[in-house]
Amino acid sequence: MQERQLEILRAIVDEYVATQEPVGSKAIAERHSLGVSPATIRNDMALLEDAGLITQPHTSAGRIPTHTGYRVFVDKLAAVKPLSTAERRAIETFLASSNNRDELFIRTAKILAQLTQQVAVFQYPDENKVVLAGTANLAKGSSHELAGTIFPVLEALEEQVVLLRLLANANTQVRVLIGEEQTESSLKTTSLVSVGYGVDGHTTGALGVIGPTRMNYAGTIATVNAVARYIGEFLGDPANG
Repeated sequence: MQERQLEILRAIVDEYVATQEPVGSKAIAERHSLGVSPATIRNDMALLEDAGLITQPHTSAGRIPTHTGYRVFVDKLAAVKPLSTAERRAIETFLASSNNRDELFIRTAKILAQLTQQVAVFQYPDENKVVLAGTANLAKGSSHELAGTIFPVLEALEEQVVLLRLLANANTQVRVLIGEEQTESSLKTTSLVSVGYGVDGHTTGALGVIGPTRMNYAGTIATVNAVARYIGEFLGDPANG
């Protein structure tokens, strides 16, 4: 793929995540400094569509990313923008006010859900116990991607065994599963961003975020990473043993 086509794919993903509306060449030309005309962008969009990375919903003139398009976008993320100092401080302040480990883990799921506006899952360290938060975010932020599938998704998320399978084999590298890559049949309209946490490189648990494929991947990856790092630091502090 040419660099310009990748930039156009990124622009389509960014615009679609922000607006939930199909993206046209004119909008890309106006809002992204690509230095080419809408006609050139349309030609590149046709190539991206032929490659199965974007698609045209209904009769709209705009395009939206496919699951394959999201995968290329995530794999080609040049950098994940780190959380701001204020965002990190908000996480630390919210979690540091916990009175015990149970409250800390519940708060972890809540802050993940709040910051990402998705469903958050947190697995206790060295336990087959999972905390879930933010299920209302699925309905609140749902688009046509989840039309008719929200209830099966919610039913799947009620099963602890499903949640544990989602976080199985997590390690210190963030894992992103998009749409059809999900192993659970009821969750193939969603994406999962997950990572393990622990002390001294030893993974003792995992956490993650589930939402529609139309999610802010860069921001979600940064948030999941930051929260996992904080939990690891907390568990590694002898004062919290």
